[in-house]
Order: sequence, then C-alpha cells, then structure tokens
Amino acid sequence: MKKKIEQLAEWLDIKTNFKGVVVTGVSINTRTLKPGDLFVPFRGENVNGHQYVRQAFEAGAAASLWQRDEPNPPKDVPLLIVDDCKLALQEMARSYRNELSTMVIGITGSNGKTSTKDLVASVLKPYFKVQKTQGNLNNELGLPLTILSLDEDTKFAVLEMGMSGFGEIEFLSRLARPDYAIITNIGEAHMQDLGSREGIAQAKFEITAGMASHGKLFYDGDEPLLLPFVEEFPQAVSFGFGENNELAVTNIKATENGSSFLVSGIIDAAFTIPVLGEHQVKNTLAAILVALEAGLTEEEIRRSLKNAALTDMRMQIIQADNGATFINDAYNAAPSSMGAALNFLRETTMKEDKWLVLGDMLELGDNEQRYHEDMAKLISGEISGVCLFGPRMKWLRDKLAVSFSGEVIWSENDYAPIIEFLKERISSDSIILVKGSRGMALEKVIEPFTAN
Repeated sequence: MKKKIEQLAEWLDIKTNFKGVVVTGVSINTRTLKPGDLFVPFRGENVNGHQYVRQAFEAGAAASLWQRDEPNPPKDVPLLIVDDCKLALQEMARSYRNELSTMVIGITGSNGKTSTKDLVASVLKPYFKVQKTQGNLNNELGLPLTILSLDEDTKFAVLEMGMSGFGEIEFLSRLARPDYAIITNIGEAHMQDLGSREGIAQAKFEITAGMASHGKLFYDGDEPLLLPFVEEFPQAVSFGFGENNELAVTNIKATENGSSFLVSGIIDAAFTIPVLGEHQVKNTLAAILVALEAGLTEEEIRRSLKNAALTDMRMQIIQADNGATFINDAYNAAPSSMGAALNFLRETTMKEDKWLVLGDMLELGDNEQRYHEDMAKLISGEISGVCLFGPRMKWLRDKLAVSFSGEVIWSENDYAPIIEFLKERISSDSIILVKGSRGMALEKVIEPFTAN
C-alpha cells in the first residue's frame, strides 16, 4: 500500500489539514513499526496505545490515527482523528480491498488453516506474485492488517480466517471478499462457544457470505455436517478421502522425505509433498484445486508441491542429536487433528520404536474429559510409550492404565520429568510424535535433544 494521507481521510470520510504525507504500511506495535507506517493506537484492558504515538513518530511513522474521545492529541504531527480506531482500521482495509485486482483465497476450518495456507501459497508462488497471512493475523484486527499489507500488484492473497463465535467469519468474509474459499474440516475447537459440531459447521460456512458471485468453495467432502449447506451453494467442490469426492485421494505413502499419493476425479495424477501425515495430504487437495483454477498444469503443480514449505510445528521432522526423529506437530491440537497424527504414527514404517508426547487439548467445552479419554482407543501396542503433559491429560493417563501395556508418564506442569524419561529410552531407532494445544508449548520437550 502506498497512499497519501488525504486518500486515507477520504476512505474514512473525515477531514485532514495535512497534505502530501505518504503512508506505505500500517502498524499497531511500535516495536515492529517500519518507517512510513500509519500507527493505529488501540485501547486495551491494560495498555492504551495512544501513549505510544510519540514513540511511533520517533520510530519513523508517517502518520497516526487518534481516537476522538482521547484527550491531549499532539498538535505537531500528522493525525487522523477518528471515532473508533478499530473500526477505522477495518474501513481502510475494506476500501483498499475494493481497489485491488488481487484474487483472494479465504481459508477457514477447525484444523489445518495454516498448513493449507502454506500449501496454497507454495503451489502458486513459483508462477505468480503471492502474499499470505503472517503468523496468526486472522481475526477482526489481523485480517485488516494483512489486507493493508498487500502490494498493489499481488496476484493472489491467501488469507486465513479464524473465529471463536458466530458472525465472526461472516464479518471477515465480507471484508476480504474472497474469490475462492476453503473449509478444511469441522472439528471440536470452540465447542464451548458454539455448542456443537453442527454449530461449528454453520459458523465456518459463513466464509461464503462475502464471496464473489463468480467464486468457488472447496470443502471437506468427508464431513457430512457440511452437506446441508453446500446443497444450496452450487459453486461448491468437494475434496477428501471418499471416492465420491470431486477430487479424491488414494495410495498415500509416508517416507522420510514426506508423502506420495494419487488423486482422481477432476484430474487423475500422482503427487508428492515434503510433509508427513494423511491430514496434510488432504489439505494439499485444496491447494491442487486452487492451482487448477489459477490455470496451472499438472506438471507445474507437481513441481511446486515437491518444494512446498509449511510453517514450523506442523508435522515438522526434527532430527535429534542421538539420531532419533521427532515429529513436531505441537502448534495446536483438537480431537480430529490429534487422531490424524496418532494414525500417522501407528501406520508409519519410518522407524520401529514409536513414542508419543501429548499435551492438553484446550477449548473443548463440557465434553473435554470424554475427548481426552477417547484418545486411549487410538493408542495401541505399536507404541512403546506415552508421555502426557497437562492437567487434562490425567484423564487419558487413567484410561491408559487399563488399556495400554506400554510405559506411561504424566506430568501436570513440568517438562523435566518427560525430558528425562525420554533421554533414558529413545535412540536412533526411535520416532517421537509431539502434539498438544498451543498453550502447552510442547516444543520445549524437543529442545534439549537438539542442543548441537
């Protein structure tokens, strides 16, 4: 974005006495602010961003918003006085989106949003100018910041859309106006806010609210809860494991270099990705569908998928100093994604000695005990031992005491016992899957094994 301050004032339907000031970005944090940015000060529970406006200008800000009811605005710097800084940020993003010819791909789902975002961006990037959501900027503040960060000549923008309640995805969809939308799956995250998986499906389908009339929805065709919604949405294309999907996958094979698989339906072809896990292969189907819409050939898709790069902690292969292989899938966890990861470990032939490090699954609502206990059904004799971390994992430990013959250790809030337990047991013949919700920070279990 490169706009004069008077253009921003026009977007916001306000007046400004400053002329010619050029804004080249937007920031809400003085620590990451770049020269030329517009600073947006927010009032939070503990911090009022207005007290950092001076600091923002010292760091090179070109201009700043200022909320009208905030006293003592500085007089000698370019300010845009607005009624509400958050609404102003969103309105600027809406106006800028209206000017862009960029094709927008919106992605939502209970699990796999970031991996799918990375896969879509990876398959397009060798052939087009692509930008994607950075980090977790996928909510009512993050999405506007992402839109305002887009270069005017960007061909494809791959945007995550997250939520915790009804109406949030609809708002983001109407703001971003996606040309294509992807629903990766329907899981159990945010059950406490949405009440049921049916409610989650309804909330995720809100991504279609702002879609362009020519747009298409790519959705998890293995999820029956989405069927009532897609029946009334003619531009919907299904993908998944089931043979009735319009793009179906079979013959998934895991190697130390990733996964190979066959697809059938819209195209019949073989592909490989440098990523492990059947769930990641399924996410790749959405990327293939987008690539086909972008006009890429089968060979172009195959070539770019071979070099796809995912954000860390998504089935990330990490070699320990002693030769053991860690699979770091510790970015997040819900029953569906946990089950997919456990299936991978049970079926993989990469190494014979298999271990699990599992952390609490958060935000599951009233049924969280049952969801944790149900994991015991997926842990069988192929697993040498299980390390459990967090207060909720005590439920799983109690179930495993009855059903599992291997070694089990549980620690409520200290990583050290688990680290020591593994140090005494794993070798170059071991593969260790590490998975839990983000709040459990299970990557800390891996760090001592890769000190060199």
